Parts: sequence; structure tokens; C-alpha cells
Amino acid sequence: MCPDPPSNRLARREVLVRLFYASAASAASVAAGLWLDARNRRPSPPEAFPAAARDHRVPDQPELPAMVVATGGTPAELLQVAVRSMGGIQRFVRPGDTVVIKPNAAWERRPEQAATTNPDLVAALARLCREAGAKRVLITDVTCHEPRRAFTRSGLLAAAQRSGAEIVFPESRRFREVNLRGQVLRWWPVLEPFLEADKVINVPVAKHHSLTRVTLGMKNWYGIIGGQRHRLHQRIHESIVDLAAFMKPTLTIIDAWRVLLRNGPTGGSLSDVLEARTLVVSTDPVAADAYVARRFWNLLPEQLPYLGLAVARRLGRIELEPGRWQRLEL
Repeated sequence: MCPDPPSNRLARREVLVRLFYASAASAASVAAGLWLDARNRRPSPPEAFPAAARDHRVPDQPELPAMVVATGGTPAELLQVAVRSMGGIQRFVRPGDTVVIKPNAAWERRPEQAATTNPDLVAALARLCREAGAKRVLITDVTCHEPRRAFTRSGLLAAAQRSGAEIVFPESRRFREVNLRGQVLRWWPVLEPFLEADKVINVPVAKHHSLTRVTLGMKNWYGIIGGQRHRLHQRIHESIVDLAAFMKPTLTIIDAWRVLLRNGPTGGSLSDVLEARTLVVSTDPVAADAYVARRFWNLLPEQLPYLGLAVARRLGRIELEPGRWQRLEL
């Protein structure tokens, strides 16, 4: 038998390599599924936190918009006009409240790289909450990079310092085992401030994501849990919705002042960033995610499976009725 010509040998080698990686990925997927199933079946740990979804929503007011899209100003200006149009910060934060602000602080990136939430927006939000009489304003996230470096590099540590808020770093002693009662997630470690807050405001940055196509409001809840989060990627859309069902925020504020259009979630290149100068503020997390995904990536709801799952579990609506959302241009 004649030996394969070089091109055929190369093609065969590529096929074998691809088969190897496909087999490895399949094995990893099965292993992750078995691991998750075993974790969910284990008995309740003695130190477990009482299971209950955290519902921080305020009563709906049909005469007010459920979503405001503001464009053209600074992050602080956009926040002011959007929240004012939705009834003012006093509608959402009451005197004496402990408010937790949940940015995306996952990566050790500069603000202009758009991999983390804009620190000027977070500082402005913290000031608003304090003006409304909040007793404490906490800023926290379970980061991927080392927390202190991530919060410092992103500018979020300085944002907290200049606005009178507190940074809570995700130290191991601050987690409690909680039964999330999800379809995929059962017992999982949750960062304590999210279990104890009076109000929780979700402030993600709008980014591309290599697994889910985008990471917006609901995906940002990955940053409230510890443990082996990468194991959840095998059923990522279901786990996103489990977390969104567990943690219902007071507000979702999607930071699209800068948008990471490509190579997310970590980013790094300024060529991947669009300066859109936009803020989306909503009491409906599903509508907010659907709007931003379509506006900046031209993605339809059916291209993001977690949106359909969220609607099925009555976590929000993909499209709001006419008159329930407003566009403001500064």
C-alpha cells in the first residue's frame, strides 16, 4: 500500500485530533453532569441557610415605565434621568435599608476595556442609595481573578471609597450553603450579603460571552455563588435561570456605556469595545437582557435559550407593552 501523500496524512491527523478532543469534551460533559447530580442528592449540610428565594422587587406601578433606555450623557447623568423617570430612587430604596450593589468585577481589567462595570456608574448609584437613606451600601462580586486586584484594577474599589460604600471581598468565611431549589442547582455556597440584604441592585456590563453569546443581567448572578462554577457550564442556560429565580433584584441596570462586542467575557483589546453611552434600567430583567442583546448583537430571543426558560418560569417578559418602556436622549 502506498503511503498517504502529505496532504492526506495531514488531513487524517487533523481528523484524529478532532476526534480526540470531541471524545474528551464528551467525557468531561458526562463527568460534570454526574458530579452535579451527586452534589444535588447529598444531604443538607448542618450549617445550611434556610432555603427561600430572595425577592427584592418593589410593587409595580403601571403608570410608570418598567424600562428606560437612556443615551448620550455620562454614566451618572444617565442613571439620574432613568431612575427619575421610573419614580425616583425613593421608590426603590427606603431609609434604613441595607443595599447590595452587584457589579461585574470578575476580571483584572481597566474600565476602558469594558470587561467590568463602569466605576463611575457604580459610584453614582451608591451615592443615590445613600441619599435615599440607606443604612449601608455594599458592593460585592465573586470574582474570577484575585478579588483585591480585580476590584482595584477595575476602579470599583476607588468608586466605593469616594461614594461612601463598602467593598465586601468574597472570602471563604462569607459563604453559606443554600438550597437554591433550582432545576439544576440545589445546594450551593452563596455569598452572605445577598442573603441578608434588604435591596439588591444588579449592575452588569454588556459583554459578549463565548458560551452564551452575551453576558448581561441574569448571567451576572453567577457572581453570587462560590464553588466550582465551571461545572455549571454544561447546563449553563438552566443554571442562569435557576439563579435568576433565586435572586430577584430590585433593579437591573445594564451598563452599556462601553460594550464589549467581541472576545468576551475577559476582553482585553480596545478594538473590541464600542462606546455606546447607553444605560438600560429596568424592573424586568428578562426585558432588559432581550433588549440589549438585540440592540448591540442583533440577537433574537430564540438565539438565547435562557430567555425562553426565564419566561416559562415567569421571571419577566421579552417584550414590554407599549408605554411600559421609554427612551431618553441627553
